[in-house]
Amino acid sequence: MTEIRRLLTHTIDELNAREKRDNRPRFSISFIRNHPGLFVGMYVAWFATLVVMLRSETLADSVWLLVVLFILFNAFFFFDVNPRYRYEDIDVLDFRVCFNGEWYNTRFAPEQLINNILQSPHVEAAYKAQLQNMLSTKGDLSFYDIFTLARAESAQSGG
Repeated sequence: MTEIRRLLTHTIDELNAREKRDNRPRFSISFIRNHPGLFVGMYVAWFATLVVMLRSETLADSVWLLVVLFILFNAFFFFDVNPRYRYEDIDVLDFRVCFNGEWYNTRFAPEQLINNILQSPHVEAAYKAQLQNMLSTKGDLSFYDIFTLARAESAQSGG
């Protein structure tokens, strides 16, 4: 593993630990906070459907199905999943992009990572100069920008 890749992977692992990105569902009421109108609307619609079903001679016996479906559907909105970032997912366009998004393009690399690369004695001067050039051109660098350096370093070293 090249030095830039090692530093990038280490930063991604720290980010996952700090933000509790572990692909596990966690109970959260953020849906209610973010969409209170939709939440109230769901309950109003459910109660309206319940009233219609209870007043109907043919649907009254299947009210239990409505209750079960509503509970299952509601449970979905009360769980958040923080997807785990992985080095291997950078620049891979497949189903994971639907889950994670292109986080590596939209999230800026921490300044500490850039400083670690610039100060590392194991990174060649050419890559440091290229990183400095990217910084002066773009300002903020994404994880993908650092990944391109790691890929170039890996190709040059034969790994």
